[in-house]
Amino acid sequence: MLQQNNVMTKTSSTYNGAYVIGISFISALGGYLFGFDFAVISGALPFLRTAFQLNTWWEGFLTGSLALGCIVGCLFAGNLADCYGRKPGLMTAASIFAVSSLGMAFSNSLTVFIIMRFAAGIGVGMASMLSPMYIAEVSPAAVRGRNVAINQLTIVLGILITNLVNYSLADKGVDAWRWMFGLGVVPSLLFLLGVVWLPESPRWLFKAKQNEKAQRILQKIGGADFANSTTDDIRRSLRNEAKPSYAAVFEKGVRPAVVVGITLAVFQQFCGINVVFNYTSTIFESVGANLDRQLFETVAIGFVNLLFTLLAMWQVDKLGRRPLMLYGSIILSVVYVVMAVLLKSGASAGLVSVFVLLAIASYATSLAPVTWVLISEIFPNKIRGLATSVSVVSLWAAYFVLVFTFPILAEKLGTYGPFWLYAVICLLGFFFIKFKVKETKGKTLEELETIVAH
Repeated sequence: MLQQNNVMTKTSSTYNGAYVIGISFISALGGYLFGFDFAVISGALPFLRTAFQLNTWWEGFLTGSLALGCIVGCLFAGNLADCYGRKPGLMTAASIFAVSSLGMAFSNSLTVFIIMRFAAGIGVGMASMLSPMYIAEVSPAAVRGRNVAINQLTIVLGILITNLVNYSLADKGVDAWRWMFGLGVVPSLLFLLGVVWLPESPRWLFKAKQNEKAQRILQKIGGADFANSTTDDIRRSLRNEAKPSYAAVFEKGVRPAVVVGITLAVFQQFCGINVVFNYTSTIFESVGANLDRQLFETVAIGFVNLLFTLLAMWQVDKLGRRPLMLYGSIILSVVYVVMAVLLKSGASAGLVSVFVLLAIASYATSLAPVTWVLISEIFPNKIRGLATSVSVVSLWAAYFVLVFTFPILAEKLGTYGPFWLYAVICLLGFFFIKFKVKETKGKTLEELETIVAH
């Protein structure tokens, strides 16, 4: 405890808070792209079903095609980040997303739309991996959890603002979905302009032998003492480093951290909450809600998501990562059981809404932000790019399976049926976190290299 307090005193008393938050927020705008494309499909689905005459199989594939692109984006971003730096990867992600947003808006067939949504996924996948990793590498240990959680905050803002826009565009008629997707060009261009201003990650610069440039950035972050102590830590962690490869990611010494990263990433998706986000209209249609009420519920979900994400940012460096994850997983398990019962019994939309929002609140304070925090900080410097890539690829693969299977399972089992499965998965996740995940708050990335791997 004394060691942790010393670390926190050293970092929190010297770093340039405004500058660190500023560059963290700009990098986290990549999360806004994630939130936008994540939410836009929920509002657009009722219109897309009509426009493209979707059956349940194509509805699931269209929704999940974003995740397939994200997998490609993550694999590409891992190599790009380790070879050329974090900044070029973020700029590439923003450019791809801008082009694909317009491509979706002007699609004249289902095939073209899915190709463009797949391309958007490449940009989202790159940003979803690089933004939290960049923030972790520029943030002092005492505030790293809060700063990485800014990425989740921008995801949530993207979801809320997009839901509000979707709700306002609903009266545009059959072509409302074109406006919904086309507006994605605005945040992507703002993100691109912001990234131009960002400094490169000092940890990557040391790997690239650009030591003087890295030192200047560290001094701007926290002054001379902070720069010197951080430089010593980074150099020790990079000593005798070989060129990273995917084989190195699964070496015995780092395998425990990689297993935890992959499992947490998959659990964040298989916990089932993204079914609630992406298929809000389907869930509430099953209890008799009209289209206006369905779109209103997406807005309510967005507000609750924002409120409890702010709560998580306040607590992640106080309560710690592990307690929040344990709380979130067990609460979700219980709430899903109640939701399954309510949906099966045909309860009122208002009652279902209460437990949907409770599920969102639990997720927003735990699995949503904390998973990204842990993935960004548990891997050694020498393989962080590739190991993060592997974990986030696993996350997007799990997301695809989740959203692709839900319409099919709901058709066969009823809308309530899949929630029994998600409840069991959340319970299993609780026990994994309890026995396998270690606390990381307040420790430098270099300290964690010797803690997480044992």
